Amino acid sequence: MAATASILRSTFFFLKPPYRLSPFTQTFPIHRNPHHNRQFTRHFSTPRPNVIQILEQRGLLDSLTGESLRTLCSDQSIRVYCGFDPTAQSLHLGNLIGLIVLSWFLRSGHSAVALVGGATGRVGDPSGKSLERPELDLQTLERNINGISHTIVNILNPNPNGSNGSVTVLNNYDWWKDVKLLDFLRDVGRYARVNTMMSKESVKRRLESSDQGLSYTEFTYQLLQGYDFVHLFTHENVTVQIGGSDQWGNITAGTELIRRLHQSDSAFGVTFPLLLKSDGTKFGKSEDGAIWLSPVMLSPYKFYQFFFSVPDEDVIRFLKILTFLSLDEIEKIETGMKSSGYVPNSAQRRLAEEVTRFVHGSDGLEEAVKATEALRPGAETRLDWKTIEGIAKDVPSCSLGYDRVLDVSVVDLSVSTGLIESKSAARRLLKQGGLYLNNGRVDNEGKKIEAEDIVDGKVLLLSAGKKNKMVVRIA
Repeated sequence: MAATASILRSTFFFLKPPYRLSPFTQTFPIHRNPHHNRQFTRHFSTPRPNVIQILEQRGLLDSLTGESLRTLCSDQSIRVYCGFDPTAQSLHLGNLIGLIVLSWFLRSGHSAVALVGGATGRVGDPSGKSLERPELDLQTLERNINGISHTIVNILNPNPNGSNGSVTVLNNYDWWKDVKLLDFLRDVGRYARVNTMMSKESVKRRLESSDQGLSYTEFTYQLLQGYDFVHLFTHENVTVQIGGSDQWGNITAGTELIRRLHQSDSAFGVTFPLLLKSDGTKFGKSEDGAIWLSPVMLSPYKFYQFFFSVPDEDVIRFLKILTFLSLDEIEKIETGMKSSGYVPNSAQRRLAEEVTRFVHGSDGLEEAVKATEALRPGAETRLDWKTIEGIAKDVPSCSLGYDRVLDVSVVDLSVSTGLIESKSAARRLLKQGGLYLNNGRVDNEGKKIEAEDIVDGKVLLLSAGKKNKMVVRIA
């Protein structure tokens, strides 16, 4: 018995712990993103817009647990939630559709809860994972909880006072910290059927594809997420849970628990497709890593550039699922792409503008557009120190003394800074018209850096072609 008790204590984190994460503010105002400066209004007449129909038309609906939700969401205001585990300090591109769907519910006159998994994040969701997630220490976990919560509020809460149209952010640790194992087994565990839990796709895939199998801790995750839905259903009047298509098993675990505990069929689950490229691969990563939604981890400029580079075969689909443009307007953009007078990347530019505005606000979009235009080789826009420094964290940079820059040839400087690998390569690029100093093409191989070339006496910008840049800070 003593050995069994020891295993249970180590496996179930929801035994009342000796530590305590600081409780997270459940309803904001909180500090807002300085990039945000926008209006968010919801105009609808009776009957209210059918959000399920909207999601379906835009390719944002994968599955429903009950068809009656289609009628219900038109007849009355409902409360919906989406969960986010704090695996990093910011949400990333893979989380964006969840925020988009929550926003569609808000725009259709419903209310929303964003649930940050301060408790479930300690276990880790096995869905879509071949290995168990690494355990996070408490300091990292709390940092991630705060970072993600601020990101959610900055994107979805246009009103700092948290009135109509705003999302409420909750942390599930606030109720899990008081749950005791025996109470949980008595009140909830008795309704969980192991054969049903084993049949969930996330469990079957791990058991079939991983040599390490699935830990009991991960196996219980669906029950923990299911109980979150029970708690929100009981205490927050939440009747709909949304999530990616890989969350279907966890979501139905919640609706089934509610049906058994409350003898109620009024809880629903809605899943949306995962964000994928046209070839079926995940669209959440780039060569440089995750596309973060927080400007602290990825600048609005870099975020904008990511969407500006979307291939033609993906852009219309992304306009439908990642923006709030009308389908008629998107159809016009699609028609325009097929016309002889179409300007390349015009559709991508509109996509980048709309998504950047949603995530970073009007000020963030303005910053991104200004930097994009100013940093385009050959652009006539005058560069200033602030603009160059604004993109310095997104491109390679170095610091050199004034004496190591002044009167040095651009060819030599492009090699010494690491922008180009050799002088012969630099000369070849110059002859091809691809070497730039502060966006001006360098035509003369003998061109040397002069005092007036140093922008505001602080920086230089070297470019090799359109994409490879080097910021040189003058120390």
